[in-house]
Amino acid sequence: MPAAPSRRSARGPLSYRPEPGSIPTQPGVYRFRDARGRVIYVGKAKNLRARLSSYFQDIANLHQRTATMVTTAASVEWTVVNTEVEALQLEYSWIKEYDPRFNVKYRDDKSYPWLAVTVGDEFPRVMVGRGAKRKGTRYFGPYSHAWAIRETVDVLLRVFPMRSCSNGVFKRSAQIGRPCLLGYIDKCAAPCVGNVSPEEHREIVEDFCDFMGGQTRPFMRRIEKEMYAASDAMDFEKAARLRDDLGAMQRALEKQAVVLGDGADADVIALAEDPLEVAVQIFYVRGGRIRGQRGWVADRVDEGDTPELVSDFLLQLYAGDPESVPREILVPALPPDVVTFEELLTELRGSKVAIRVPQRGDKKTLQETVARNASQALALHKTKRASDLTTRNRALEEIQQALELDEVPLRIECYDVSNLQGTEVVASMVVFEDGLARKGEYRRFVIRGVDGQNDVASMHEVITRRFRRLLDEQARSELKPGDETSGPMLVDPETGRPRKFAYAPGLVVVDGGPPQVAAAQRALDELGIDDVPVCGLAKRLEEVWLPAQEDPVILARSSEGLYLLQRIRDEAHRFAINHHRSRRSKSMVESVLDDVPGLGEVRRKTLMKHFGSLKKLREATVEEIATVPGIGQRTATSIKDAVAASAPAGRGSGGRMSVNTATGEIIEEDG
Repeated sequence: MPAAPSRRSARGPLSYRPEPGSIPTQPGVYRFRDARGRVIYVGKAKNLRARLSSYFQDIANLHQRTATMVTTAASVEWTVVNTEVEALQLEYSWIKEYDPRFNVKYRDDKSYPWLAVTVGDEFPRVMVGRGAKRKGTRYFGPYSHAWAIRETVDVLLRVFPMRSCSNGVFKRSAQIGRPCLLGYIDKCAAPCVGNVSPEEHREIVEDFCDFMGGQTRPFMRRIEKEMYAASDAMDFEKAARLRDDLGAMQRALEKQAVVLGDGADADVIALAEDPLEVAVQIFYVRGGRIRGQRGWVADRVDEGDTPELVSDFLLQLYAGDPESVPREILVPALPPDVVTFEELLTELRGSKVAIRVPQRGDKKTLQETVARNASQALALHKTKRASDLTTRNRALEEIQQALELDEVPLRIECYDVSNLQGTEVVASMVVFEDGLARKGEYRRFVIRGVDGQNDVASMHEVITRRFRRLLDEQARSELKPGDETSGPMLVDPETGRPRKFAYAPGLVVVDGGPPQVAAAQRALDELGIDDVPVCGLAKRLEEVWLPAQEDPVILARSSEGLYLLQRIRDEAHRFAINHHRSRRSKSMVESVLDDVPGLGEVRRKTLMKHFGSLKKLREATVEEIATVPGIGQRTATSIKDAVAASAPAGRGSGGRMSVNTATGEIIEEDG
């Protein structure tokens, strides 16, 4: 699959426009890169020549975001594929790999809770789950509120008494041989104490998952039949219990409205658009009932209409999560390549998937309801964040003008140093792109060999370490002679992820005044880097300092540029303080056990993983401590004496301790 030659320049899109006739007419996927080689946009096309040619027209005719993208870009390249399904798959892979800043990102406007069942565990647990989905866990929802999940679970546990406790509670109950309260009130089968075998508990879990998945009628009929049989056998106590179980299931079902009478398994999607943003709402219908709802508000990238927006949404929603693909997807408009999408989703699901626009009946009515939700969400978003995209653009332009930068600083890195009376010196690096935090690229530094009170020397070391890594990564990613077609290797070929320090920022911000700014600039000069501007933001008067200038740059208090710099500086300070606290807590906890004879690092980590917290370790008896693998009776006695002696006077022995399994760090936080 050949890639196009790429040419670089800062004179605009015409400077890197491919030669006429050089672009193939086959289907494929294309990438725009900026002057530093970073992928900023990924797209697909049935006809690469026709699609790419549309970008190289009069900029005045392009959408605002498209115009910004093509002027930011410095090269374009493409890959030809055989089928449109391959193009879809490659587009999704590249979007996940490069996370281009100009692609529409359908991200949740909040963290929706899911009902999660850890089916991969020996004794699966039902719980509230948030964030990214994990392998070995089955999800239901999402729900609007976590309390709604807890209410549903509390009602159903009397019918399906599966485990719902944490790992710590489960282990402790197993150690003491007594179940927790839920086991005594028959809301848990108590597998922790062997009341049921792993196989019997898994059967309960599977029944629960089937019920939550929409297969409700078989359970209702079965329990009803058992209830009448118990009544006929004069076992009225069992009949009463089954009657209550039936009522519990009925109450759980009443919380989920029946919207489609044919027991449909469908996702209902609607959009609300304006020239700058698009709001998306999706209702999950399983077994004819609404099981969950989600919503997004995203920036529009180009002038594509509803079918193109639907296409982007379907790709991002389903391509990386095959388990979530339903039998039917109801959309406001069919994507241009609907047949290709149906083929891809059918392949992911393993059975036929249909994408339709409802024309009449209950499905049409339901989609109108979803569309009203989308319109209300967009209106609310506009009220809360009026002109948010415009505001961010204005802030970046104000920073460019105030600091007299050659270009808008699309990527800003900020550094802060934190210490406690000269001990545990750490530093933070936070990254903002297009005015938004990019938390996946935050970094932490531990400063050693520098006087803890010397923030200037610490800042010099941090900047030196960060940009030495930049030079190393750039040296590793340089093009091989004669290989001008592949583009710079800014992505790790083994993991497919961007190299950690491979991208240079458009602006470096340090927390401090002239001394810190001078230290940062000196570090860059020593490394021979002369194309990365530096500034500092002093807390006292919120002045912006530049290297080798006697007077600060004063931005108006109402300036969006100053507000953005303050947000970035405050985020760097928060990140540094959190890192510092975790390291300080680790040192305090380790000191409690350091003097225990025969207790090395491995045993200490095993001990902490077993009990989970310093409070529980203090409460444990010598015999309970001795049950930990590798801990004998004598060592257990020494541990008990050490933790008892370390209990703070006048306060409880609270606190929570955790172990980073990757680094072995032990962290205690105040309870």
